[in-house]
Amino acid sequence: MAITLDQARRIISAARDKGRELGLKPLSLAVLDAGGHLLAFEREDGASPGRFAIAHGKAYGAVMLGMAGSAQMARAEAQPYFMAAVNGVYGGQVIPVPGGVLVRDGTGAVVGAVGVTGDTSDNDAAAALAGIEAAGLTGEA
Repeated sequence: MAITLDQARRIISAARDKGRELGLKPLSLAVLDAGGHLLAFEREDGASPGRFAIAHGKAYGAVMLGMAGSAQMARAEAQPYFMAAVNGVYGGQVIPVPGGVLVRDGTGAVVGAVGVTGDTSDNDAAAALAGIEAAGLTGEA
């Protein structure tokens, strides 16, 4: 199974709804497929223009490493040389913090990732998880 464009749009819509419900700062949201290719992106009014790279980097690191943002951050803290090497391999595109959420299908297979940025990393992850759940998928933050 792969994330469909309709599911990607649903993820973004529901994540934005969660952000408004929680009173978060303007969010930027990227949905990638299992190969790390962009399916959908939105930047809310008032979000900084450079947020695309951050949202993409959070999702890209999650899907390419098969490791949620919180796990990447723990790895970066424990083994900073590993994450530095990974970022070298991936051209500096990995942002190893919460807000990069793996997306799994009903069998547990990774089908993509969501990256959210704009508020605290933990709030970004909460918005991503709400969007993923609304699309009928499972998130791993």
